[in-house]
Amino acid sequence: MEVKSTIKYIVVVIGIVIASFLLQTVVFPHLELAGVAPNFLVIVTTSFGMMRGRRQGMLVGFSCGLLLDFFSGSVLGLYALLYLYLGYLSGFFKKIFFGDDLKLPLILIGSSDIIYGIIVYIVLFLFRKQYNIGFYLTSVILPETVYTVLVSIPIYYLILEINRWLDKDDKRSSRSLV
Repeated sequence: MEVKSTIKYIVVVIGIVIASFLLQTVVFPHLELAGVAPNFLVIVTTSFGMMRGRRQGMLVGFSCGLLLDFFSGSVLGLYALLYLYLGYLSGFFKKIFFGDDLKLPLILIGSSDIIYGIIVYIVLFLFRKQYNIGFYLTSVILPETVYTVLVSIPIYYLILEINRWLDKDDKRSSRSLV
């Protein structure tokens, strides 16, 4: 019975990652505000890290990043490593995570998106001698962070409910083993 719930968990997480990837790369580029779109993969990675811990955050983050790496055409492994670390860092907050309190998730998602933006700037722009971080910060990183945080509210609650459903199912299957 435990294997069945693990497979169910994996299928659900893969579905969430793919849906988030499609929203980020297909749907929301047409719904840009101020020239930016929200980063759904940061929302998913940070949420799973907070809710399920460092290990799950790393796995979900690595999956999100690898998917983005395959389809972005940039440096292979950059996004996989970046999202892996974001998931890992978010996992440290599992001990102080309370599902219905929205402050911590919004702060972590916003912080993760800022870290993401700065690292992407460093790797993709600074090494190419494009030194205008002030412009990039005000025209890309901060607007994207605001948009991501606003969009993250309903997405976070959806992921929270899915997580509760998975936990409830996992507890039921572990009780049946006793």
